Amino acid sequence: MPARGGSKGVPGKNLAEVAGIPLVARAVQACLAAPTVTDVVVSTDSQAIADAAEAAGADVIRRPAAISGDTASSEAAVLHTLDAFEELHSVGVDVVLLVQCTSPFLTPSDVESVAAAVAAGAADSALTVAPFHGFLWREGEGDGAGHGVNHDKAVRPRRQDRPQDLLETGAAYAMAADGFRTARHRFFGRTLPVATDPARVLEIDDPHDLARARLLAPLFNVRPGTQPDPKPDSRPDTRPTPRTGPTLTPLEHPHTTEGNQLP
Repeated sequence: MPARGGSKGVPGKNLAEVAGIPLVARAVQACLAAPTVTDVVVSTDSQAIADAAEAAGADVIRRPAAISGDTASSEAAVLHTLDAFEELHSVGVDVVLLVQCTSPFLTPSDVESVAAAVAAGAADSALTVAPFHGFLWREGEGDGAGHGVNHDKAVRPRRQDRPQDLLETGAAYAMAADGFRTARHRFFGRTLPVATDPARVLEIDDPHDLARARLLAPLFNVRPGTQPDPKPDSRPDTRPTPRTGPTLTPLEHPHTTEGNQLP
C-alpha cells in the first residue's frame, strides 16, 4: 500500500483526518470491507504512516527512497510492493489493486466492483469512473482560442442527446497481476470502467479539498467500511468464486507522477 510521506500541496496529507480518521486508515478500512480483497499492504517511506496503516489493519512494506520522490510513478511502487509481498509470503498474487487514499469517500462497494471484475475474468484492468456531462474546452496553442474537446462548439445538443462521457475518479484501479507486470502500466488488455456515485467523487490535492471533505463527511454520515452503496442493485454481480492466490491492494495517490509508464 504505497503512501509516501512527502506532499507539497497538503503537508502530511495521507495522515490528515476526515471525520476523525486519517485518510490512509479510511482507505485501508474500505478495502478490508471488500469481500474479494484478501490482503491490504501499505508501502511507505514514513514511520507515522506505517503506524497508522498497521493500526487500521494493513500490512506495511518499506518503500525505497528511489521510488518515493515527487516524480516516482505509482506503477513503480506497485511493482516493488508486488515483488516484496510475494517474496515475504512465498505466494503469487492474482489481482493487484491501486487505491487512492486521498479519495475520502471511497466505499467498499467501489473497491469490490473493480476487484471482482478482474478476479472474475471480466476484464484485464478496471477503474472507477463517474458520469460526466460537462463541455470540455481547451485553449489553442499560440492563439489562445477555445476549442471544444468532447463536443463540436457549433452544435449544442441537449444533455440527454449527448453521448455519456465518463470521468476517471482516481479512486480505485484493479489489474491482473501478470498482465500488469508485462505492461508495466495500469491500463492494458480489456479495460472496464466501473460506475460509481458522482456525489462521492473528491480527490484531496490542496487544503481547500480537505476542507470540503471535512464539511461533506457529516452529510454522508460515513464511517469507513460502512458507507452505503447508493444504488445497490445497479451493478451486475461479478463476484468470482474464491481464487487460490491473494489479492494485493496497494493504496496511493495515482496522480503524483509525470507519467504512468515506467521507463
